Amino acid sequence: MINFQLNNSPVEVDLDPDTPLLWVVRDHFKLKGSKFGCGMGLCGACTMHVNGEAVRTCILPVSAVQGAVITSIEGLGQADNLHPLQQAWVEQSVAQCGYCQSGQLMSASALLSKNPNPSNADIEAAMNGNICRCGTYGKIKSAIKSAAQSMRVPVSMVETFDPANVEVKQ
Repeated sequence: MINFQLNNSPVEVDLDPDTPLLWVVRDHFKLKGSKFGCGMGLCGACTMHVNGEAVRTCILPVSAVQGAVITSIEGLGQADNLHPLQQAWVEQSVAQCGYCQSGQLMSASALLSKNPNPSNADIEAAMNGNICRCGTYGKIKSAIKSAAQSMRVPVSMVETFDPANVEVKQ
């Protein structure tokens, strides 16, 4: 038995340990958002988070995720509560054919969880290898920047510490 968390729920599977995680999620748990692209971990369509890292799941055996926390695109946001990246994707009209988008979103969300203010170079490095046959790379980068901005707390909302306003009790 292999145990892990999938989209915040504990799950258990009794499958061939070499079965790629992508197929376990798609076929066993019926979550079809992550796509099969190349089968060699080169295109990014199958990207999910494993312990917060963007990972190509078409080449990751399910045995490698024992005890791990897995997030698929279905766990990123909900229709009535989109993740800021998903909202930016809609606002920027990023998707065309849409096949690569779940992998693009998962790579982008892993980036923003570690770097809330990525530069163009940071975005390009994080998204390298996520292939979009429709060529929406400019829109993808723009949506990532937009989501990053919306996810940051405005400076006016952050309380600043002023030592002159601190009362010292004896």
